[in-house]
Amino acid sequence: MTDPNVRRVTVVPNGPVLVEGPVSLEVDGQTHTSDRFVVAVCACRRSKRYPFCDTSHRKRVRSDDSSADQADSR
Repeated sequence: MTDPNVRRVTVVPNGPVLVEGPVSLEVDGQTHTSDRFVVAVCACRRSKRYPFCDTSHRKRVRSDDSSADQADSR
């Protein structure tokens, strides 16, 4: 039998930390809460909704147009 007080935390490579909710996060002296069943916590600090993820980690700077065309064709 599983302890109901234990929360599953999944670290997504190059992405957020997924936490089974609801959660209460304390960051820089402030408390942030979410009642969602899974919460994406920002690990890159680029999010405008920090400490929650807004997928800002997906944005990349492209060095030239030819590599962008190759990435879009996949």
